[in-house]
Amino acid sequence: MGITIPARIAGFRGQCIESVQVSDDGVHIHCRRDKRFGLRGSGSGNPGILNRWLHRVVEDTPIFGKRTLVHIEYAQVFINRGLVEVEELSFVTPGSRVTNRYARLISGLCRYMPVSAVSLYVGLRWNTVKNIDKEWMKKTLPIKKPCDLEGLEYIGVDEVARAKGQDYVTVVYDLGSGDLLWVHEGRTSSVLGRFLDALDEETANGIKAVAMDMGLAYQCAVKQWLPNADIVFDRFHVMQMYSKALAQVRRALFKSADDEGKEMLKGSRYLILPNKCNLNKAKQSRLELLLAANAPLNEVYILKEQLQSLWDKPVSFEQMRANLDAWCELADECGLAPIKRVAATLRNHAVGICNYAKHPISNARVEAGNVAIGLIRKRARGIKDLKYFILKIFQISTPVDKHAWLSANHKPGLSTV
Repeated sequence: MGITIPARIAGFRGQCIESVQVSDDGVHIHCRRDKRFGLRGSGSGNPGILNRWLHRVVEDTPIFGKRTLVHIEYAQVFINRGLVEVEELSFVTPGSRVTNRYARLISGLCRYMPVSAVSLYVGLRWNTVKNIDKEWMKKTLPIKKPCDLEGLEYIGVDEVARAKGQDYVTVVYDLGSGDLLWVHEGRTSSVLGRFLDALDEETANGIKAVAMDMGLAYQCAVKQWLPNADIVFDRFHVMQMYSKALAQVRRALFKSADDEGKEMLKGSRYLILPNKCNLNKAKQSRLELLLAANAPLNEVYILKEQLQSLWDKPVSFEQMRANLDAWCELADECGLAPIKRVAATLRNHAVGICNYAKHPISNARVEAGNVAIGLIRKRARGIKDLKYFILKIFQISTPVDKHAWLSANHKPGLSTV
């Protein structure tokens, strides 16, 4: 006796389930084409007439832990004399060997697990899992082309390593919304120029400022393609440069210290580099004792705090520039070569640093994204497929749509068992 069940449960719209068989290799669901549904080509979407019937086996999500294979019947559609297409199926993508819901499940697992682990979990080959994940991301990720962007005011640009060595990609974020806009291999001026050149004239003219590090390549691209936009050197990179100089000073002091001084300086790197407010009380007490006993280290630590205060609610560009010049004079007076080199660099980049007073933006969102990208790279232990790596970057930067995951994403209908 046949049983009629809603198509939203089976999810095979346009198919009638004739039988279900259980064997050693899994569950086999045999379907025939429901003739009540019209024929449309999957490529053009145009209606047509039957050319011939085709048969295909696709894998679906496991039932009770057993592999599930769906045997479907579908049509080859005659659109016109020069065009013949297979019909459009809502539950499987043309050319795919798995249903859309199984692809969604596999891609969801790959978002948080290595491909190798997902491969073992679902019982598919590594390359098969990677290709399923790659195709699903191509289909579902909301990636916009530069020519389709609008309303940009502030963007952040940075480079991130794809693997060890000189292998980088350039990332561009919208600092207003926090959205990832663009990823491309390389970190040269021409790479960023490809993105900026693709923007339409109205969008490009609307960009007020670009946040970046102090590398020359990105500066050249912005000056060429966005001549009216200001360059803002990111606070994070400025303080990172000073932290490296501070570490060099500590290392030099350690080498020249006596045994008692070396004992005090041992392990102090992680006391002087973080902000004092981020240390617990025990570490703050130790830091105070260290600075009281070592005058040169105390001086460069005070300079670090003064440098950070430049970004605390600057009144104007002119005032911030005056504060920066005063800091550079103090840095020169300390007489320490690493700190003097930092002061010289900041003088050369004073305009970009002080543009923060006009455009209080930072690359904090970009740096957070770079941390997430690093986790992808670490989890995968390197990704050879650059296009797949770029898609994974967009995936990790896109919030999970819980409603899309919970819904079946199929139109209601009827299937007959």
